[in-house]
Amino acid sequence: MAISALQKERASYAPKLPKSLQGYVTLVDGAATQSIADQADIKALFPNTYGMPLITFAEGSKKDYPTMNVGVILSGGQAPGGHNVISGIFDGLKKLNPANKLYGFLGGPGGFVDHQYIELTAAIIDEYRNTGGFDIIGSGRTKLEETAQYDKGVEICNKLGIKAIVIIGGDDSNTNACVLAEYYLAKNTGIQVIGAPKTIDGDLKNEMIETSFGFDTACKVYSELIGNIQRDANSAKKYWHFIKLMGRSASHIGLECALQTQANICIISEEVEAKKQTLDEVVTYIATIVAKRAANGENFGTALIPEGLIEFIPSLKVLISELNDTMAHHEAAFNALGSDAEKFQFISAKLSKTSADIFATLPQNIQFQLLADRDPHGNVQVSKIETEKMLIDMVAEKLKAWKKEGKYVGKFSGQNHFFGYEGRCAAPSNFDADYCYSLGFTASVLIGEGKSGYMASVRNCKAPASEWIAGGVPVTMMMNMEKRHGHMKPVIQKALVTLDGKPFKFFASKRDEWAIKTDYIYPGPIQYFGPSSVCDQPTKTLLLEQEGK
Repeated sequence: MAISALQKERASYAPKLPKSLQGYVTLVDGAATQSIADQADIKALFPNTYGMPLITFAEGSKKDYPTMNVGVILSGGQAPGGHNVISGIFDGLKKLNPANKLYGFLGGPGGFVDHQYIELTAAIIDEYRNTGGFDIIGSGRTKLEETAQYDKGVEICNKLGIKAIVIIGGDDSNTNACVLAEYYLAKNTGIQVIGAPKTIDGDLKNEMIETSFGFDTACKVYSELIGNIQRDANSAKKYWHFIKLMGRSASHIGLECALQTQANICIISEEVEAKKQTLDEVVTYIATIVAKRAANGENFGTALIPEGLIEFIPSLKVLISELNDTMAHHEAAFNALGSDAEKFQFISAKLSKTSADIFATLPQNIQFQLLADRDPHGNVQVSKIETEKMLIDMVAEKLKAWKKEGKYVGKFSGQNHFFGYEGRCAAPSNFDADYCYSLGFTASVLIGEGKSGYMASVRNCKAPASEWIAGGVPVTMMMNMEKRHGHMKPVIQKALVTLDGKPFKFFASKRDEWAIKTDYIYPGPIQYFGPSSVCDQPTKTLLLEQEGK
């Protein structure tokens, strides 16, 4: 197989480990835990895994571990560093006992249920060290939610002698991992389940999970692209670039990229929701900055737009909910209509007056994007809504009106971009390569010590890797009850951008200055070789969050 010069060099990179994982390990139990909310409900649902203590690793003495086989599953969307998690599990298991084996289930959780797997040998693992992507075994979005699925998993584990499963995924995948751990303990199957925190969105984090893996690399990829665009904008001086950034529910990516590049505008969905802003207020905010820069002779700039913005504008959130209900109950009648005008009239008649009025103000292409491409649950697919194009059109209309009123003197030309897939499979940064390898190694130790229902945790991440603190956090500690598809279910609480957090506060203190000045930062590409100050730095978000700690 042909590989690039970079791949060849990265194959020899030895990820750095916390000091506690470099030798023999002993486990130190901390305080007993409880869920972040709904304690009685979560405890009742998870009697075998609720209240377990936090675990940290310390330097220990040599210990003999029995031979055991382990399975690993990649679940959900890709994130840089997944291959290093698997490499860390493999190396950690071999360190515990050279006879241990690692099996990879193909295509995600579906491979676990359908018994599709391969043994991950040293030769296979070595091909994928420090590479991006999930292609070593593939991923999938099958949800492990039914006892029949769990029982099929027991069958293949018994056949292969597997005593533990590691599920690498986001909040939903790790919720399912905890349910699986509880079921296997209740049924006395002898199968452990450990989770690892993955998502470029950055919304799987808390005091014990300081960051989800892949966030660092993805934000650095996007920030490089944004910096390149800003350099072009500052050269051509004639375009406003509206850049939508992946991350459906949270604005962590947008905030981090703003901190790295000092873009003129960055909308934070959580702030829009907290202030109950209307779509017109968001458009007016953007147009005001465009007008102020134009008054200074600068008819160019960059605006960062979170992917999920449309669902955080309260009035649009209500509209989308009404559209979902309408399409669920009248889809056949809607599809039977011939013209676009008939379809628009049919839908508008089913909406409340307020929602119908808002719907009518949206550009026509957005109207029909809101009506098309439902997901399997009947909900609009937000990532397919061209929010950045909608904002360009609406800002242009407002500026046109202001020009007639003498409030605007410039020229506005918008360019739209969407950065998402570009960052999900990038070669992991040194931080993610080290962090992911440490997470995998941590998972192997938790398995060797017989733990289940834990998520691998690596903390103190602003420090050099040798000073990181490895251990495990009970997944039930992160849970609360939420309504999903009409039923209350236990789920890991998503971590949205907190408006009283240090990263947002720092951004808020600078954004008015960044809006008017052309004070761009050009981060450039990820650096893998060179001084630690360039190659090993974590995200601005992480540094600000741990400032003073």
